[in-house]
Order: sequence, then C-alpha cells, then structure tokens
Amino acid sequence: MQLDTKLQKLKLILTELGSAVVAFSGGVDSTFLLQICRDVLGAEHVIALTATSPTYPSHEFNESVRLAKELGVQQIVVDSNELEIPGFADNPPRRCYHCKKELFGICLSKARELGYAEVLDGSNLDDLNDYRPGREAAQELKVRSPLLEAGLTKEDIRALSRQNGLSTAEKQPFACLASRFPYGTRITAERLQQIDHCETFMREKGFHTFRVRYHNETARIEVALDELSRIINDKMRQELLAEFKSAGFTYVALDLQGYRTGSMNEGAALNNN
Repeated sequence: MQLDTKLQKLKLILTELGSAVVAFSGGVDSTFLLQICRDVLGAEHVIALTATSPTYPSHEFNESVRLAKELGVQQIVVDSNELEIPGFADNPPRRCYHCKKELFGICLSKARELGYAEVLDGSNLDDLNDYRPGREAAQELKVRSPLLEAGLTKEDIRALSRQNGLSTAEKQPFACLASRFPYGTRITAERLQQIDHCETFMREKGFHTFRVRYHNETARIEVALDELSRIINDKMRQELLAEFKSAGFTYVALDLQGYRTGSMNEGAALNNN
C-alpha cells in the first residue's frame, strides 16, 4: 500500500471517531497520531493524556509538554506509579500488560468524564513483530490503534513526520525505563534512577540511539553501530566509566551487537505470568 493511501485510510478512521483522548508519551508515534487527530478532528475535539511515573524519564515528560503546546492540543497530566501495581515490580514477562491496563484505564476514565468518544494509542504495524503484552490490554479495554489499523510502519510514520515538519521524525524510539531490566529482576525506584542518570548522561554527550540495560552490578550499553567508535574513544570511555560508577554500577559493558529493540526478549522464557 502506498504511503499516501495509508495516510488517507488513517484520516478516514479518525474522521469516523468524532473525538478522542490520545495516550501521549511525546514519542515518534503518539506525536504523529496527535498531530493528525488535531488536523482531522480539530484541536477542540482532541486531548493528549500523559501519565507521569518513576518509569517515565523527566526529559521525556518535558518534551511531551513542549510538543503538546507546539501542536496546540490540550494536555492532561495524571500520576501513575506502576511500582504500586501488584506484581509489576517483580518484573514478569507480562509486565507491560499490567502497565498498559493501568494507563488505558486512566485514559478511559478521563474520556468518559469529559465526554470523548474513543481512547487511542500509538501502536504501529511493526509492534506486531515483537512480544507486546500491552497490546492485549488495549484489545481488552477496546482502545483503538489507528496507526496500526491503517497499516503504518515505524518508517512510514517517520517519513510522514518529516513531511509534516515534526521534530520527532528522527527521535530515538521510546520505551519506558522498566524495559531496561531482565524479566525477573526486581524494579525499584532507586534502580530506575540509576538507569535514568546514565541515559541522561549519554544523551547530554550527544549519543542518539542507545539503551542502558540493568544487570545488577553491571550496566550493559547498547548503542547504534555508527556510534560505536565514539564510545570506545579513550576520553569518552573514561567519562562513561566515571559517570556510570558514580551512579552505583561496578561494571560497565558494551554490547557489540549494538542497539536493537526488544533485546530483553532474546532468550527469555516468555509465558503468561
């Protein structure tokens, strides 16, 4: 299907909704979806709902505020602490299901309160290629995924974002900080802060596509292959070591496979827990 055809399909889907609450993180997908919702439905019929929590980095929240203002869409901010959800902190393979069920429940409640017709999320076609238990929560609660329904892939969304002048077109893929932990490793506020501290440092040093994965005493760095040479530069290496150790890690390891989505699913025994 041609890109223009997919876009027209997306607009038709949105036109039929009338009004919507968008689960808005400020990432590539939800920002593009919010812009198109605004264009199709009008800003007065769209709300961006953002949930703050220990797993949501502060810089991402600040970015979401900026983007919502830039797009001229009202943003509602609610508190949501996933660490208080029974079973979440134990980090089972279905962790994302519990998190999304909480988030979408909040969105649905707000939509009913304010009289909005639907709740939308930014899932796209590529999300079907990875283990995504959060999709089950969306389906259970009848949250719509218009980008997926229109057949849009991540690269389609980036291409359309470029055409529409969105600053998020080249943004690193976003995933909550809980995704940095191997299944079964307990997630705590302190450990989340360790990861956030290290990733903030890497971002400030100009790295674009990366993750810092938590393995108890060890931080495992994934970085885009074209950025590997920067990270092994002796000055940068020494700075990273000092910063990561100040955050509480004993060892700092570089993953030679580089950055990839879903790396914590590699070799994991995924089940329904």
